[in-house]
Amino acid sequence: MAGHSKFKNIMHRKGAQDKKRSNLFSKLSREITVAAKMGTPDPDMNPRLRLAVNTAKGQSMPKDNIQRAIDKASTGDDENYEEVRYEGYGPGGSAVIVETLTDNRNRTATAVRTAFAKNGGNLGTAGSVAHGFERLGYIEYSSEAGDEDTVLEAAMEAGAEDISSSDDGHEIWTGAEDLHEVASGLEKSLGEPKEVKLAWKPNLTVDLGEKDAGVLLKLIDTLDDDDDVQTVWGNYEISDEVMEKLDSD
Repeated sequence: MAGHSKFKNIMHRKGAQDKKRSNLFSKLSREITVAAKMGTPDPDMNPRLRLAVNTAKGQSMPKDNIQRAIDKASTGDDENYEEVRYEGYGPGGSAVIVETLTDNRNRTATAVRTAFAKNGGNLGTAGSVAHGFERLGYIEYSSEAGDEDTVLEAAMEAGAEDISSSDDGHEIWTGAEDLHEVASGLEKSLGEPKEVKLAWKPNLTVDLGEKDAGVLLKLIDTLDDDDDVQTVWGNYEISDEVMEKLDSD
């Protein structure tokens, strides 16, 4: 249950993206509202809402914003969002999964298809790339939560399946159905995590060179900037050396 992970790299350049995305809180609010509409507005009784709230807290979303998003679910407005997943291929043999919440399928499909077409990719059919991923629970802790042995012991005690530690922090994997139970157990021993979410973890990754990596990251940036896109996952891996070159350009 140990080893260095490139998962942040695999998802996308998360830290850089979250800081520059002015619509981050809007996306988090949408997920909270949808989760509250689908069940009870009490996070303790609604696992999906609890997950959304924890994610929002991990991104330093103010408590007032979180509560307003929950309250919005009971106002009876006309906004009805549905979850739509898109799958496609990026440069260098990469596979990409795009999760959206949309109130207009045609608008979202057109935007996602255009993003792929203009950035070296092709939108595929449902299931075209998902078979190369596992749907798992993902919990992230900063390095301040403890050293690798401390977090490893806590993760095993809580029932986690895998853990990867690096200087950046700790990434803990669980079965999708076990995410809430494991996260609750870890919170008791390690405190509140930075992030808790359901994730698409690739079974195999592809290494991208500077050219393909640059194009793919433009694709991900374009998708991230779309209000309907909630999360973007991929099976790519970019070396630290390539990332440094791209960041310096």
